[in-house]
Amino acid sequence: MKKQILFCALSLLFMNQVSVAQTNPSQANVIDEVIWIVGDESILRSEVEEQRLRAQYEGTPLQGDPYCVIPEQIAVNKLFLHQAAIDSIEVNESNVMNQVENRLSYFISQIGSKEKMEEYFGKKTIDLREDLRTMFRDQMTIQQMQQKLVGDIKSTPADVRRFFNGLPTDSVPTVPAQTELQIISFEPPVPIEETNRIKERLRDFTDRISKATTDFSVLARLYSEDTESAKRGGELGFMGRGQLVPEFATTAFNLTDPKKVSRIVQTEFGYHIIQLIEKRGDRINCRHILLKPRISLTDKDKAIHLLDSIANQIRQGKTSFEQAVIYFSQDKNTAMNAGLMLNPKSGTSKFEYQDLPQEVAKTVYDMQVGELSKPFTMISPTTNKEVVAVVKVKSKTPNHKANLIDDYQMLKSYYEGKKKEEFITNWIIKKQKETYISIDPAWQNCKFQYSGWVKK
Repeated sequence: MKKQILFCALSLLFMNQVSVAQTNPSQANVIDEVIWIVGDESILRSEVEEQRLRAQYEGTPLQGDPYCVIPEQIAVNKLFLHQAAIDSIEVNESNVMNQVENRLSYFISQIGSKEKMEEYFGKKTIDLREDLRTMFRDQMTIQQMQQKLVGDIKSTPADVRRFFNGLPTDSVPTVPAQTELQIISFEPPVPIEETNRIKERLRDFTDRISKATTDFSVLARLYSEDTESAKRGGELGFMGRGQLVPEFATTAFNLTDPKKVSRIVQTEFGYHIIQLIEKRGDRINCRHILLKPRISLTDKDKAIHLLDSIANQIRQGKTSFEQAVIYFSQDKNTAMNAGLMLNPKSGTSKFEYQDLPQEVAKTVYDMQVGELSKPFTMISPTTNKEVVAVVKVKSKTPNHKANLIDDYQMLKSYYEGKKKEEFITNWIIKKQKETYISIDPAWQNCKFQYSGWVKK
């Protein structure tokens, strides 16, 4: 009875001058209202509208009516957050704020300016920042809570075998075509004249900024070769030291005067000048201008000729691919691993073709196992610089139905994922039964994922 009184009282509090459309809540002329009660927590119509707007802007697909899907997901999240509070789950606040500032920077880059962002969301940046802070803190808390719940779920080879043997034929997952590759990557040297040209240009920018003839942000928009930050006048958004390459971080964090421009900084990406915007604890927001030295056609041709010569020595058996990697490859991510490329998405050496850099995928698609490519140019996925490379196909697996011999690790992950999903589903159903839940009648006409919300 007390819970029902609480629901009515909260509803009355938020429903001053409110008119509710009983048949379609999305059409109601409402200032705000309580639409769900989950335990001691309320869900407001405004929360649903904000999440619907955010999903619409970010292009996040919703499977079903947003006025059913969103409040149900909020309710599920409240179950996890309540349990996290009981279990004293805490998240790293620095990680939360990094996510917040990155998201704000993304919004500004997409919408055009801070002012346009505020107009779009109908909120000042300080309020939007706090909303995002709550959202990301809750997301991380829920992730940690879920991990704690399913952390002990493991499988043995016998478990995986029984699971696979019990799958109906039409339920056996299909494994896309995959390949394993070794690479030798070489970055042609930059002539000293080109380095001097880049530095002289950056000195000119610094001089114009210092004399106040041109704003840093204007020069960044016009000339910076970091195309994403250039859209925001070179602004990177708040970042921790560990999110920046060491040379850049050292210089940026030593800046103290927002009116000053840093010395020229060389990193693996090129040459930068930096301007401080704001420091906040262990995070910094700054602008930068990046210029990348151009490699001449002559130097590029020399690098291609060098790798072609190395590839021929490998084909002739005068040296092995692994030895060539040690002596010549400049790809720091593969040089100590016999040139074997690692897939950042899966953490394994197997790539689906769409996960490879485009130039690599085109080169190796028709190659045979053991075959060595001709030298080709590509943009390094780590430094975004043009490099010359040769690749060797270590293995190829065609598109096929999964089997225990070739795909055990994938099936193991698939099985454990299913068990974790099942555990979480049963946990939610159990919590539904233990938790007081009340839903405004206008919001009950839904096909929910979990049927236990509306108590019979």
